[in-house]
Amino acid sequence: METLVVERLAQFVNNGELDARMIKVESEHSACSAAFGAQAAGVRAFSATNSQGLALMNEILYIMSGARLPAVFGIVNRAMSSPINIWCDHSDTMGCRDTGWIQLYCESAQEILDTTLQAFRIGEHKDVLLPVMVCFDGFILSHLYEPVYIPTRTEVKPFVGKYRPHVKLDPDKPVTMGPVGMPDSYMEFKKQQAEAMEAAKKVIKDVDREFKRRYGRGYGGLVEKVNIPAKTIIIALGSVCGTIKEVIKKHKNIGLLRIRSFRPFPEKEVKKACAKAENICVIDRAFSFGNHGPIFTEVNSALRNCNATITGFIAGLGGRDITPDDIENVIKNADEGGTLWLDVFGKGVSR
Repeated sequence: METLVVERLAQFVNNGELDARMIKVESEHSACSAAFGAQAAGVRAFSATNSQGLALMNEILYIMSGARLPAVFGIVNRAMSSPINIWCDHSDTMGCRDTGWIQLYCESAQEILDTTLQAFRIGEHKDVLLPVMVCFDGFILSHLYEPVYIPTRTEVKPFVGKYRPHVKLDPDKPVTMGPVGMPDSYMEFKKQQAEAMEAAKKVIKDVDREFKRRYGRGYGGLVEKVNIPAKTIIIALGSVCGTIKEVIKKHKNIGLLRIRSFRPFPEKEVKKACAKAENICVIDRAFSFGNHGPIFTEVNSALRNCNATITGFIAGLGGRDITPDDIENVIKNADEGGTLWLDVFGKGVSR
């Protein structure tokens, strides 16, 4: 699936439509290392991967974010083995949520393209300087045919702008990159990363706002709200939000809060959106074994002092469809609390 991304980029390069160089490597670990090297040398770097390939990059993901190199990667969300499964869920990127990368989740093919353009502006901002994952559902979005407006080079250039690296490897101006962080300094580096991730919240909103001014399309910044405030609010991310939007058209007082930015997590926006809700339903397409779904855990923490009942639903693992009937089951069981599994062992809902 990510192969389609780099194949199309290779066509752009070959046709002279994209001024770039394709680097062929032997593994995802090498691909991430090459992207690290390119960014360190002062040029923009992009790659695409998913699932086990993303896991193979894991060592370098931490190194790239720690070195504050704002590469952009397209991540086609897929399940993690075993058993072997090539279909969609969010286990791969949720397993990378603490690597220090910004994570933006898309609902449509148009949003994938637009968010990729935004990602360069976000990551390269002087207050951020962090790499960005643009995440989209495998097969459901990666193999989807739908109308997409592809802006011309002339249209894109003023928005993305020329890359001016904060620091780069240059023999004429030597710098040290990736030094040893001793116990008396390592925490300071991590605190700076934490501050940059927090600063990214404002930058993500500002960049999305500017994108909408220029191109007429916006995605709400950190979150998208539909029919909010509402008595019951469903919280989810990715392509399932399109299904949810259709289902809640038939229900009064049911809203949707689509999480677009999972890292940084929009805690304030979640609190504000859910302030008047009585029931919060969180749909996760991944599971943190021994606990709950990752989104549920974050929402539960953000709303720890609220009076609403928070119920988590595990659904769609390994590419299983999340149907309108499943969303109806979510609404039906909105006040259960804890974590429920949708469509397991032939049952609609089970603990």
